Amino acid sequence: MTAKARQIQLTCQVIIAAAVSGLLSPAAYAQQGAAGQSFVENFDSLDRSVWYVSDGWNNGKHQNCTWSKKQVKVEGGALQLSFTGDKTGDRDFACGEIQTKARFGYGTYEVRMKSATGSGLNSAFFTYIGPTDKKPHDEIDFEVLGKNTGQVQLNQYVSAKGNNEKLVPVAGGADQGFNDYAFIWEESRLRYFVNGKLVHEVTDKTKIPQNPQKIFLSLWGTDTLKQWMGAFSYTQPTSMTVDRISFTAIGEKCRFPESVLCTLG
Repeated sequence: MTAKARQIQLTCQVIIAAAVSGLLSPAAYAQQGAAGQSFVENFDSLDRSVWYVSDGWNNGKHQNCTWSKKQVKVEGGALQLSFTGDKTGDRDFACGEIQTKARFGYGTYEVRMKSATGSGLNSAFFTYIGPTDKKPHDEIDFEVLGKNTGQVQLNQYVSAKGNNEKLVPVAGGADQGFNDYAFIWEESRLRYFVNGKLVHEVTDKTKIPQNPQKIFLSLWGTDTLKQWMGAFSYTQPTSMTVDRISFTAIGEKCRFPESVLCTLG
């Protein structure tokens, strides 16, 4: 091989190495396993190939209800997750949760929902991955705490580290009508929206999750986390109602007219 040919070969190797390095950046590695594709779910039915229904267990001593498939219903084009006084397992109450089977990465996550009513309850739309999936605990949250349904709590966890809470007002009350909650998750930026308005932005990468996560909708209660969720007070069954939930991958156009992506242009 001539000196010139060798130089060309080395140059090509450098270019290829740089390209591969760019393709396999830390962000790319972090997003491996994000098999979930863009979708809009209007809950005309509940596709069990897409959604897993939590049933017969709970998340720990802090939760005073058992997840029950009986508390998950799709009626009239909406999902209802209920909290009832039905003794289930070793708990005096039953509650509902669904989660995607696939994991999703960077993109826009949106839900249109009405929260449940009652102190000590948590109506939640969030993404999560953790030790049960053999991954670090990463999470991005919208949670309406029943002690004050006039606001929604935003939060995110990175490797089980949270303390990023922010409370945002919900005009008219989150349990009095449907409201739109959305977040746009990017490698270096996380933006939260309430009813189409940007309400919080995170640009510190140490506070932005990097691992693909499952999407959850859940309603649950507690007797013990009083300072956070309020004193538990049960009087009658209540439900969290979800009209629509969606995910749009980074770089794709908005998938329905009301999407926050349509308003951003």
